[in-house]
Amino acid sequence: MAQADIRDDRSKPGAWRRNARMPRLPRLSFGGAPIGNLYASVAEQDALDAVECAWRQGIRHFDTAPYYGYGLGESRLGQALAAWPRDSYTLSSKVGRRVLDADRPRTRDDGFAVEGRQAVFDYSRDGILRSVEASLQRLRTDHIDILLLHDIGALTHGERHAAVLRQALDESLPTLAELRDQGVCRAIGLGVNEEAVCLEVMPAFELDTIMLAGRYTLFEQHDSVRVMALAIRRNVAVMVAGPYNSGLLGAPGTPGHTYNYAPAGATVRARAQRFYDICARHGVEVGAAALQFPLAHPAVATVVCGLRSPAEVDSAVQRVGAPIPAALWRQLREDGLLDAGAAAP
Repeated sequence: MAQADIRDDRSKPGAWRRNARMPRLPRLSFGGAPIGNLYASVAEQDALDAVECAWRQGIRHFDTAPYYGYGLGESRLGQALAAWPRDSYTLSSKVGRRVLDADRPRTRDDGFAVEGRQAVFDYSRDGILRSVEASLQRLRTDHIDILLLHDIGALTHGERHAAVLRQALDESLPTLAELRDQGVCRAIGLGVNEEAVCLEVMPAFELDTIMLAGRYTLFEQHDSVRVMALAIRRNVAVMVAGPYNSGLLGAPGTPGHTYNYAPAGATVRARAQRFYDICARHGVEVGAAALQFPLAHPAVATVVCGLRSPAEVDSAVQRVGAPIPAALWRQLREDGLLDAGAAAP
């Protein structure tokens, strides 16, 4: 598929007003968690082939994090992208964890099939500087276009949330702002899975972007209404990640078995089946609707889709460019599967 099918189109009426620090992002971005062996091992050549296929298909933004395979995702991405000029693509990565040698066997409860390494939270200035230095080396670059503070919020830190939030505002984000001023990155923001912490941070610190995973999707919008509205008011670009809700809407035939990075319950899968049934009646693949739906919101700058193989890349590119009749969106809204105020393509 030609690059024109996935390139950015912020010229449409009411589109998000890109601030000067944010790079121009394509409609579809490459999510690098799967090539860091998320849930299952990916052969080295398969990972490199996935990145190359994304490039050939016109994808020009690549997202990763030290946490993805404890550096493996960044290393593979850096190796693959070394084939092309650095100014021909953009990168986002994250801070908030440092990668260390594992001192004991892991249980893999974090989902990454990687042995001998671990990731530990570190939101300190020194920890962030060390993390960025290591990421630059793994990515084989001297700058990262977008740096995101990763996984702050009560969902991750529970009773430690207040202390983590204070450190984020007093230490972590000011450090990222310094790195932005130094040209190590162009834009800074949060990479999280929950709305609440975004609402806490945005009024207190000037952000360029938020990567919000799994909250503004075809499957659900109710836990992102306030942050999406605030993003428009503050001109903060939203990078929508997890558009398939951890695989729930990713398979072509029936709902997947995971939701929010955990096994999907019967109620969740029953609701997901309603999307499959309606899309089938309109001759539309659910995955196509899932990738295209978020792009209609004026706050959204890109959809970041996790990809682990050339076949998955080809599928995502085809889905994001597939024709979808307006009648599908109308029926989803009439059946109560889209929030009343949610924008549709």
